[in-house]
Amino acid sequence: MIHDIAIIGGGIVGLSTARTLVERAPGTSVLLVEKELGWGRHQTGNNSGVIHSGLYYKPGSHKARFARAGSRSMVEFCREHGIAHEVCGKLVVATEPEELPLLDALHERGLANELPVRRIAASEIADFEPHVRGLAALHVASTGIVDYGQVAETYARLAVAGGARLVQGAKVHGIHHRTDAVTLETTAGEFRTRFVVNCAGLHSDRIARLEGARTDMRIVPFRGEYYELVPQRRSLVRNLVYPVPNPNFPFLGVHFTRMIDGTVHAGPNAVLATKREGYRKRDVDLRDLAEVLGYRAFWKLARANAGEGLKEVWRSVSRRAFVRSMQRMIPEITIDDVVPTHAGVRAQALLDDGRLVDDFHFLPGERALHVCNAPSPAATASIEIGGAIADQVLGGPRATPTTTSTSNGRHTP
Repeated sequence: MIHDIAIIGGGIVGLSTARTLVERAPGTSVLLVEKELGWGRHQTGNNSGVIHSGLYYKPGSHKARFARAGSRSMVEFCREHGIAHEVCGKLVVATEPEELPLLDALHERGLANELPVRRIAASEIADFEPHVRGLAALHVASTGIVDYGQVAETYARLAVAGGARLVQGAKVHGIHHRTDAVTLETTAGEFRTRFVVNCAGLHSDRIARLEGARTDMRIVPFRGEYYELVPQRRSLVRNLVYPVPNPNFPFLGVHFTRMIDGTVHAGPNAVLATKREGYRKRDVDLRDLAEVLGYRAFWKLARANAGEGLKEVWRSVSRRAFVRSMQRMIPEITIDDVVPTHAGVRAQALLDDGRLVDDFHFLPGERALHVCNAPSPAATASIEIGGAIADQVLGGPRATPTTTSTSNGRHTP
């Protein structure tokens, strides 16, 4: 059997794409292969659970447009399918005088992205978060929380109901172009397809190279570690509280997130992961580590961010240092108020010249489309990304251009 379209990767983007394809093109033979024995086991299942508004992203970028639309479509999807979620809003808090101009610039960006963002004075912060201290803040009303694992499972169920074939335990280790089809060699056997969509996340660059695409980039994994407030101290945070991000460092900084289950997480830091799926400090994969350390572009990135990078490493080894980051916004937090919890690994695309890929990146292959950079807010925007991929694969009017943006954008593992 030759499938019309085969998707590699059973995370939230791959599953959304499968669901969208069978809905838009009934009768199309869609296959999805996933190496794990479950859906959304990596970036999807280990993220912060935030429905992002699109505040931080460059106006007009895929991230900005998809996040803004996705924050609405995700809420609508959850309502339709009975998935627990909440649009609770968030605060971005300036705690130092030098952060005030950055806060104002972020306010302007939020307005340019057509978001419900409002600057509030220090005296108003307690109306939203009584335990937070700062000089001023932004309130973003459209930010929310959800369990993306449940969303991914629902996408999978809808894809199967629409006729898609979903196969778990099928790790792709070879891709061969034949005259009439593309053959995927996997641990679950061979599959033939006319077209491949690569949604492999942390391994998307490797899959692209297997298919024969020239990527001029590599995935560099960053682990984001979190702490959780002990139950009796969860009242310190009502919803979501973020610091003003450092514009010269490509991560958001330690922030507070009330999860949909009522727990409150603080983090993440951002340290190089020594394994692409390394959620523990002791996880090491020699191949993964050698690829990063032997990649000249990584050292360019490391040199450019050496100061902040060392701070992130220190927060990883020092609980007290991590807590001091939390105390910037909530001074009464103590080391006894938090315990270690989960970590996530972000698949960050890095170009050969040392620049970070700062937008969703879609790369065409011979008979393939590779999603080579889809970090946060990909979960928020998964419906929009799935639609854009379907448009491109099916030749729809809203096909997404395969362009790349680079800058010192801010990210959350």
